[in-house]
Amino acid sequence: MSTAPDQPRRPPRPAAEACPADGNAQVREGAGQPRNRADACPGALRLHPADDGALARVRIPGGVLTAAQAQRLGEAARRFGDGDVHLTSRGNVQLRGLGAACGADMAQLLGAAGLLPSAAHERVRNIVASPLSGLDGRGHLDVGEWLRALDGLLCGSGTAAALSGRFLFALDDGRGDVAALAPDVTLRAAPDGTALLRVGRNPALRLPAADAPRAALLAAEAFVTSAAPDGGEPTAWRVADLPDRGAALTAALADRLTAPPATEPTPPSASPDPTRGKAAPTPPSDSPALGPIPHPATPGGPLALSVLAPLGRLTPTQWRALTALAARTPAAHLRLTPWRGAVVPGVPADRAQEELAALAAAGLVTDTASPWVGVSACAGRPGCAKSLADVRADAAALVHPAPGDSAPARPLPVHWSGCSRGCGRPRTGDRVDVVATSGGYRVDLFRTGAPPRGAHPRPSDLAATVAAARRGAPIE
Repeated sequence: MSTAPDQPRRPPRPAAEACPADGNAQVREGAGQPRNRADACPGALRLHPADDGALARVRIPGGVLTAAQAQRLGEAARRFGDGDVHLTSRGNVQLRGLGAACGADMAQLLGAAGLLPSAAHERVRNIVASPLSGLDGRGHLDVGEWLRALDGLLCGSGTAAALSGRFLFALDDGRGDVAALAPDVTLRAAPDGTALLRVGRNPALRLPAADAPRAALLAAEAFVTSAAPDGGEPTAWRVADLPDRGAALTAALADRLTAPPATEPTPPSASPDPTRGKAAPTPPSDSPALGPIPHPATPGGPLALSVLAPLGRLTPTQWRALTALAARTPAAHLRLTPWRGAVVPGVPADRAQEELAALAAAGLVTDTASPWVGVSACAGRPGCAKSLADVRADAAALVHPAPGDSAPARPLPVHWSGCSRGCGRPRTGDRVDVVATSGGYRVDLFRTGAPPRGAHPRPSDLAATVAAARRGAPIE
């Protein structure tokens, strides 16, 4: 395990190229801070140079892919990149190890698959949606219609094309999963059939559910105006960058939509398990439970199969297994999750265990008790020049400890970062951060309502410190 970074480091790239590995840098607390440069977030048409080759980020609104689209993505990864499909914390896909001259051919392949409906908007289609909406009996509304409507409106808006590649929409069916990801604009289904619109962390507004997608677009367009009031270069990439963090924007929307304020409900702490009639353990960060997921309204009917990709990386074999399974179902689609997993709906109940076993044999995580659950990492070395360590290898070493070592406890999610930027780090909730520094790793424990606790352990103590932090034990 590499616990002390090598020296010397490569010099950092110019600021104009700097960009979080999946657009999910930490939300800052306090007053907003203006941006003084253009957003350089990569896309499918704007490649980002990395140490392992160029990087493309393909936006997948709501994580929803047809089986045919998934097959073409796998083809692009094999033809142009390292062969793997890399999942981000927004349910998008990254292709890594790309050749510098592949851009036009890759864009043609992705465009033919329907993955680039608007070249002007391909970086701004950042929409997360409750992955199990309509599949498990939870939630107050199937957000599929919201997703299709919002994506269409977004791609048809000239104003919205000016959004940064980091601006995030969330469509929450009421369970509170994606609403907890600190989006810029949130639509959340309410128990009374209405929708709650929230801008940043400001109070929510109540409006008719049918009006929700257009209201979300209006919020985004109003943000563009607020971020560049003189029509020049935007001074804000996200709502949190605005001086008032979107308070005035929320007030203006309330007047324009004649939408009264509303109190958002508290999400449940556990997922109901229709097969047992009691609450089942919820994986970290409100991610979907793994394995077969039945719908209580259709006993014995088709199931959804939920799996996790270790550290968000799907090998060609794993991606083919997922897409082939999706192609065998009536709906022929799959859903990527913001927790670097995938859900395949519509699997016949009599085939579910066989199909799940095949996915597990391919190396996908199918059991919530797996030590991989809750473990995430940035790209790290050798792919990122800014990284101080091979964080993926070091994270895997603790998931699979050496003989005689005890596996770490798993109650809190843990994210491994190769530098202080924290690319891909969870935005909210209790968590453990393991960050590479010039002198080794630092371990920080974040608990809601408590001050952060941190330690800079010796290499020989790293496993024990991470395990203690994941249990929520005090660390020094």
